[in-house]
Amino acid sequence: MTNALQNSPKLVEAEKYTSALYEQTVSRYPNESEFLNAVKEFLVAVTPVIADNAIYTEKGVLEQILEPERFIQFRVSWLDDSGNVKVNRGFRVQFNSAIGPYKGGLRFHPSVNASIVKFLGFEQIFKNALTGLPIGGGKGGSDFDPKGKSDNEIMKFCQSFMTELHKHIGPHTDIPAGDIGVGAREIGYMFGQYKRLATAFDSATLTGKGLSYGGSLARKEATGYGLVYFVEQMLASKKDTLKNKTVTVSGSGNVALYAIEKAQQCGAKVVACSDSSGYIYDENGLNLETLIQLKEVEYKRIDTYISKHPSAKFVAGGNIWTIPCDIALPCATQNELHAADAKLLVKNGVIAIAEGANMPTTADAVEILHENNVMFGPGKAANAGGVSVSALEMSQNSMRLSWTFEEVDMRLQDIMKHIYVSASTAAVKYGHEGNLVVGANISGFLKVADAMITHGLV
Repeated sequence: MTNALQNSPKLVEAEKYTSALYEQTVSRYPNESEFLNAVKEFLVAVTPVIADNAIYTEKGVLEQILEPERFIQFRVSWLDDSGNVKVNRGFRVQFNSAIGPYKGGLRFHPSVNASIVKFLGFEQIFKNALTGLPIGGGKGGSDFDPKGKSDNEIMKFCQSFMTELHKHIGPHTDIPAGDIGVGAREIGYMFGQYKRLATAFDSATLTGKGLSYGGSLARKEATGYGLVYFVEQMLASKKDTLKNKTVTVSGSGNVALYAIEKAQQCGAKVVACSDSSGYIYDENGLNLETLIQLKEVEYKRIDTYISKHPSAKFVAGGNIWTIPCDIALPCATQNELHAADAKLLVKNGVIAIAEGANMPTTADAVEILHENNVMFGPGKAANAGGVSVSALEMSQNSMRLSWTFEEVDMRLQDIMKHIYVSASTAAVKYGHEGNLVVGANISGFLKVADAMITHGLV
């Protein structure tokens, strides 16, 4: 915070105000722990902004921003291959459209519920604002689990899901994309059903599409690449690079694989990755070609890697954060890196951690990292590469153009640099130099809040 604000009556009043707003949100949504965690982090971060700018209180910006503009829940009925009726829940939260149409992924996973969707949608508001692109915040999904389902069953589910969702989305309203459990196959089935129901080829309504029908080059790689570009900016601020650094990456999905690829291209040695069954470790470095074959072609579990690379070992149910490393990239899911993990990583010499997943590091773990001067890149900044290239896909669709991989990648690098600079500058301005959690929240909030004020009470 600015020097004039430190310990000032204005700051004390702002803390009372944001604390009261948090308690009000708790009383409204007492069982939505993931959403409440995101709200708490945000309110703590923006408190000095509220103290410094009375207009945000006068205009009730925080009261409005904490409530979604629209929350949609619906039934998804479908038939499995045995002819049995299955019923899942579908969700879409359209959280904030102050700077553009709602934008955010769809997640198909048994854990999906109202709290998860709202937490992800709330984070998406500020992540999207940080990109500098005209996109608002939204998120959605279903408690449907694609694992173990046949291709036909996935198609039937996606068509039933889109039959309801199509009423609420469109190229100027809400543009979903993929997330956990939703890849090119699922996007294809949903786009086909949307096209049938809309009787129009609105290619900008869904992103993450196949290249043959409007998808963007570099979209598959974007989140992982962007994560590493962000880490490069963090290290550059300390006059350091990724070259010869040892890296561990949790997860083995799309984000993790392409974070591994880009880290290796930057001269780092990636020694471990994981899935829900455990992790693989090779002190000589992982073979990316084998990983991509196993995960994207054969759809196999991570333990099968060791049959092709005997020097690696698989640790069933193991904790990947026990492995000493210079850089840790949590790319699996929320709340996967806890306080005990943070302490161990610090003890083992970690210098930087950046989130490839959405809020995978718990609040107490983040506090430990900051106390020990470990550079930390929060997900709303560090993993914004995916939504950035999704927005670039929308641009290409609107212009009926297709950019080269190199052109998209160059734009992605510029966006990630802009995000880092915006977050670090805001952190310095409000007295939290080096704290990118605070900086990212403030920078994203200011853009959205200022737009909301200009729109009036809507």
